[in-house]
Amino acid sequence: MQKIIIIKYGELTTKKGNIKFFIKTLKKNIDESLKDLDYKIEYDNGRMFIFSDNLDLIKKRLKYIFGIHEIIIGYEFTTTAIEDLKNNLKNLIVDKPISTFKIRTKRSDKTYPLTSMEISSTLGGVVLKNVPNSKVDVHNPETFIDVEIRLNKSYIYFDGTLSLGGYPVGVQGKGLLMLSGGIDSPVAGYLAMKRGVRIEGIYFESPPHTSDAAKEKVKTLTKTLSSYSSYIKLHVINFTEIQEAIYKNIPHEYLITIMRRMMYRISERLAHKNNAKIIINGESIGQVASQTLSSMNVINEVVKIPVIRPVACLDKLEIISLAKKIGTYETSILPFEDCCTIFVPDHPVINPEIKKCEEYEQLFDFEPLLKSAIANEEIIKITPHDKKFEDIL
Repeated sequence: MQKIIIIKYGELTTKKGNIKFFIKTLKKNIDESLKDLDYKIEYDNGRMFIFSDNLDLIKKRLKYIFGIHEIIIGYEFTTTAIEDLKNNLKNLIVDKPISTFKIRTKRSDKTYPLTSMEISSTLGGVVLKNVPNSKVDVHNPETFIDVEIRLNKSYIYFDGTLSLGGYPVGVQGKGLLMLSGGIDSPVAGYLAMKRGVRIEGIYFESPPHTSDAAKEKVKTLTKTLSSYSSYIKLHVINFTEIQEAIYKNIPHEYLITIMRRMMYRISERLAHKNNAKIIINGESIGQVASQTLSSMNVINEVVKIPVIRPVACLDKLEIISLAKKIGTYETSILPFEDCCTIFVPDHPVINPEIKKCEEYEQLFDFEPLLKSAIANEEIIKITPHDKKFEDIL
C-alpha cells in the first residue's frame, strides 16, 4: 500500500482531441510549482498520480493550480483481487468515523470478473460488518468510498477536496493585464488565468504624482496572483510626461478618456511585442465614467487587439467577494493613488465623442511620448515563493 495524491481533471476531459496537450501543460505547471520538492508524477487521460513523502505540502500548492477539479489523498495497491480489496478496505476504515456511506466503483479494466455494482455491493458488506452503526445511503451519504480498478493496480480513496477547476494556465496563450492596484483588475487577471490565459501585467506609474508605495502595492498584488501561475512578468510604464501633457492640453472633462486611450495604445504595442493575444482589464460596466458603454467604445477604438473584461457584468459586491477569495482584497484597498485616480476632473464626460477625442489629441504630439515610455519600460519577474522581487532588466 502506498499513500498518494490523485488528481481528477474535470473540465479538461471535455477537450477530446486536445486533451493530451492540456494534461501535459497541467503537468508542466505542477512541475514548476513543486520544483523544490522531491516527488514523482504518473498520468494518463483519466487521472494524475503524485508520489512523495511530502504530500501535505504538495496538496497545499496544488490548490493554487488551475486545471485541477479535485485533489484526493488516496491509496495505491499492486493487486486487484477482490479478497485483497476487501482486506485493504477493512484496514483503511479501522477507527474511521463512518455513519452513512456509498461505495462508487470504476473499472478501467473491463476484463475484471466482477461488475462495478458487484464490487460495490461486496465492499459495502465489508463496511457494514466492520463499522458499527454504519448504513448505506445511495442518495445523500456523509462519506463516499471510491474504488478504482486498473490493469494490475487498484485504488481506494475517500472524500476529496474540490480545487480551482478551469484550464491549465498557458493553454490559451498569453494576455496583457492592465493592473491598476484597485480591487477589480486583480480579479480580472485571476478569471483570465482560470480560462487558461498566461498573464503579464502592465502598470502605469506617474512619479512624483504616484508614490513608490503605490508601485509596491501593485507588485504585492502581482505576487499574490503569481501563486496561481508560478510567475508573472510585470511591465512598469512611466506615464508622467504623457499624463502631464494631457492635463496641460486637453479639456478637463476629457482627461480620463484621453488618458485611457493612451494607455490602450501603449498596452497594444507591448502586447504585440510580448506575443500577447489580448488585453485584459478590470472594467465593470457603468462603475465609473470611463466604463460606460459609450466610454468603452470610444476608448477601445484606438486598438485592434481584442480587449477582454472578465468582470464587466459583475457588480461591486461580487467582485469584492472574489477579491477576498483569491487574497488580493486587503492589498487592493490600501490608500495609495494610481494614474487613474490623480487629476480626476469634477465632471468627467460619460458619453465622449470619437471626433472630439481625435480633435483634442491633435493638440499635442503624443507619439514620441508613447515611444519613449515603451522604450524605457521596467520589467520585473515576480514569483510566489521569492522573498524579494527580481528585476530582470
